[in-house]
Amino acid sequence: MQGFRREVREWLAANLDPALRGAGGPGREHEAFPERLAWCRRLAAAGWTCLAWPPGHGGRGVPLAAQVAFHEEYARADAPARVDHIGETLVGPTLIAFGTPEQRRRFLPRIAAVEELWCQGYSEPGAGSDLAAVSTRARLDGDEWVLDGQKIWTSLAHVADWCFVLARTGPPPEGGSRHTGLSYLLVPMRQPGVTVRPIRQLTGDCEFNEVFFDGARTARDMVVGEVGQGWRVAMGTLAFERGASTIGQQIGFRRELDGVIALARETGAARDPAIRERIARAWVGLSALRSHTLRTIDGAPSSQDASVVKLLWSGWHRALGELAMDVLGADGTLARGGPDELDRWQRLFLFSRADTIYGGSDEIQRNIIATRVLGLPR
Repeated sequence: MQGFRREVREWLAANLDPALRGAGGPGREHEAFPERLAWCRRLAAAGWTCLAWPPGHGGRGVPLAAQVAFHEEYARADAPARVDHIGETLVGPTLIAFGTPEQRRRFLPRIAAVEELWCQGYSEPGAGSDLAAVSTRARLDGDEWVLDGQKIWTSLAHVADWCFVLARTGPPPEGGSRHTGLSYLLVPMRQPGVTVRPIRQLTGDCEFNEVFFDGARTARDMVVGEVGQGWRVAMGTLAFERGASTIGQQIGFRRELDGVIALARETGAARDPAIRERIARAWVGLSALRSHTLRTIDGAPSSQDASVVKLLWSGWHRALGELAMDVLGADGTLARGGPDELDRWQRLFLFSRADTIYGGSDEIQRNIIATRVLGLPR
């Protein structure tokens, strides 16, 4: 494994443009997007995408330890945030698990080569964390599905070629579960029936979007899994969010924590016993998060494990943003230029407020853990 790690490290050192170090990521997806897209395609050409996928589906099938090593070295090199992560970590594994042979042949090679980008069409204005309440509808018209409805908080929809959409294709049975009657559709984004409107965030960025389907169309065979049984597929996709890539995320968290510690020494806040205690708690919390992640990623993915990991990292990251502001003191309230010209700590504080909301709010994650893990009554 050390040989594989060394290979990753040496390739990144030889190929990574220093100008791209640290570019992109949550709250900063606007940064150097064309250059990051070209970088991802260079990774693909060198065989560094889709490491976990089976070789028969365009991946390398490397063991988990090698996947962890890649993501650790990628994060330590401060390589730019990937623009293809939704395709590689969500859509691809979903198609491998639930898709038809034709769907796999159509999409997997293009995902692996970063020729097509994806976004996720789950949340709606009236169905955020309550995903089963989606009202976007799809009806058959000959050999095509016709979609009408609205999705919201759709990350990277403005650059995506395709969207995987959870839509209602039929009513739930009388007295039955409302999870029945939903289907998981693959929908092309670049067509007249799709409108994307950016949502401006606290940080001034617009990586989230509203997506309107007004007679949008996709082929009849673009359903993943069985028609009306899309809930199982959708939950499978969410379970794939838990993976080795989260280890790389935690390396980035450690870099941020080290930066907060250095800032505390610079500002003198490190002399405050309360600040020192919060720094220590942050260090312990991140260590516990890493240990828990390593323990749970080696096995079949489950939405319950994903809920635990999401709850842990989002709360930790938001608390780090609050700590950074307290370390800065009054200076943290002042933008250096215009209202959107934020330093890294102000951006961390503002964007991490969203961490505990997007991808399923903390309240919903706790409900999932309580009912599905602990067996508590609703």
